[in-house]
Amino acid sequence: MIRIANEKDTAAVLRLLEQVNRVHHDLRPDLFNLATKYTAADLKLLFADEDTRVFVCEENGSVLGYMFTFLIDHQYDDNMLVPVKELYIDDLCVDEAARGKGVATKLFAYVRQYAREKGCYHITLNVWEGNDSALAFYRKMGMTPQKTKLEIIV
Repeated sequence: MIRIANEKDTAAVLRLLEQVNRVHHDLRPDLFNLATKYTAADLKLLFADEDTRVFVCEENGSVLGYMFTFLIDHQYDDNMLVPVKELYIDDLCVDEAARGKGVATKLFAYVRQYAREKGCYHITLNVWEGNDSALAFYRKMGMTPQKTKLEIIV
């Protein structure tokens, strides 16, 4: 079952945030500390925010995965860009023990329908270079590159 997260999910979401942070830390220890992206206090605020939705996939009372999303209504003061409504996927994690069972696919399909219902033009997200499994998953879901951000370490 996919549903909107609530405060009762805090411990499970924090546990999954640790797992996803480990992936990022292993890829880029120069940028990521071993800490969670959000605290319990942060989650309380996010769970209550109308433009932020944290969706969880639950089975038999256990949270198997989550997806953090932000609704963004771009109203540019710019002649070049078209105003659009975007659903940004901030974070996705499937519990290590539940990977390969279709949890992420179910979450993505649910969120895609949610974006349609909210009148979004597109869904966007960022994937760190080297996170090949995430990139392959998103491409399988039909996502394509929008732009590329490059860096040079000085």
